[in-house]
Amino acid sequence: MRFWCKFTSNINIMARLSISFTQPNDEWLKNQVDSKEYSSKSELVNDLIRQARKQQRQIDWINSKLERAENSGFTNDNREQILAKSKSLLNG
Repeated sequence: MRFWCKFTSNINIMARLSISFTQPNDEWLKNQVDSKEYSSKSELVNDLIRQARKQQRQIDWINSKLERAENSGFTNDNREQILAKSKSLLNG
């Protein structure tokens, strides 16, 4: 009998980076850590980047919807007709 096993690790390897902050930004970061909101500046910066990435995904989604709407042409429907169509699409 022969057995084969593959072991994988879920260890996240983080890149190390040296960055500089303006004095007001550094003070703000220190205050966040001092208030125990975050355990380190690195944790805070990573959280800010995650939030920015999430916001960018939302912006991209909105932009794609706007582009699709612009490419679909114009309508002669009035406000009530547009609202009724939107509601019917949402309700399936």
